[in-house]
Order: sequence, then C-alpha cells, then structure tokens
Amino acid sequence: MSPELINLIIQATGESLFMVSIAALLGTAFGLPIGVFLATSRKGELFAAPAVNAMLGIVVNATRSTPFIILVVAIIPFTRLVAGTSIGSTAAIVPLTIASTPFIARLVEAAIREVDAGLIETASSFGASPLQIVFKVLIPEALPGLLLALTLAVVSLLGYSAMVGAVGGGGLGDLGIRYGYQRFMPEMMLAVVVVLIALVQLVQSAGDYLARRVNRRLRHR
Repeated sequence: MSPELINLIIQATGESLFMVSIAALLGTAFGLPIGVFLATSRKGELFAAPAVNAMLGIVVNATRSTPFIILVVAIIPFTRLVAGTSIGSTAAIVPLTIASTPFIARLVEAAIREVDAGLIETASSFGASPLQIVFKVLIPEALPGLLLALTLAVVSLLGYSAMVGAVGGGGLGDLGIRYGYQRFMPEMMLAVVVVLIALVQLVQSAGDYLARRVNRRLRHR
C-alpha cells in the first residue's frame, strides 16, 4: 500500500475518532440524566412522574427504533441548521449524538435499576434528599454497569460512524466506500475493516478494565 493511501487511512481514522468522541460526550451528557430520570420516575419512586416517564419512554423508543441511515437522511435540514453543513465529520456528529442519546439513556436506566432498593430505603431513612440519593448512592453503586454501558455505546458509535460515510460523513466509512468500493481497491476496504476492529477491541478492553477496577473498589469498601 502506497504512503498516500496510508496517510488517507490515518486521516480517516482521526476523523472517525473525532466524530465518535464528541458524539459520545454529548450523548452521555444528554442520555445520562434522561436514563436516571427514567429509572427513578415511575409511580412511588424518587421523582415519581408516571405520565412524563411514559411519554419520555415513547420518544426514546421511537428514536431507538429508527434505522440509523434513515435517521441521518431525515434530519439533514436539522444537521445543516446546527452544523452549517450536512456533509463532513463535523456534520456527522449531529446524527451520531441523536442516535446515541436514547441508546445511552436506556443503558443507564438498566444500570441504575440494578442497584439494591434497600440502599435507597436506607439513604431515605437517614434523611437524604432524592438528588443526594442519586449522586451519592445510585450513580456510585451503578458505576461499573454505567462504564460497561458507555463502552457498549462507544462501540456502537464506531459502527455508526462507518455507516455515516455512505452519506458523505467522512471518516473510515467514507474512505472504504470511495476507495474500497467505488474504485475497486479491496486492500483499502480490508485496511478499513482492520482499523475498525482494532478500535473496537481497544475501546472494549479499556471499558472492561475500568469497570473491573471500579467493581473491586466497591467490593472492598
């Protein structure tokens, strides 16, 4: 493979990492509070609001059930409004964030619901406020699960970032389509796949390691 093609792979990898990292941060910033609310707002829970919980759940499920490639095309006007363009790695952050937010919210909800209800009752009996219970009990106790959830979200975003290349989103997916598919260069397609596999392995290993470390600390408190 020529140095020019290697440089293209390096540049495309940087674009993919940029898209995924920003979208993961934004998706977590939006998805974490939504997930916590979904996990604590049913009848009789900390922030009891069953009607709001049900409506928010419908919105989250509707967004999650929309195929990503359709979502990307459907929100092009919104993407252009936010990013000033609908193509390139910066524009791709918009659909990636919208797709990851409900996914992260449901993962966070599941992790929070795994926390022993007895801990919540104990904290309440000592006079802790709902927000104190969230920040001092629920999130710390659910942290290993939250880390694994966010790891899964980042891995999914890597796949989405490759898919968004089909509509001019840049990154490894765009490189694979333009060179590997349209120019009939199977070696480029193979290189893109290898890089994506390596990135997924790296992210998954890092997430598993952090989750194990946090879990051991919780057990030895």
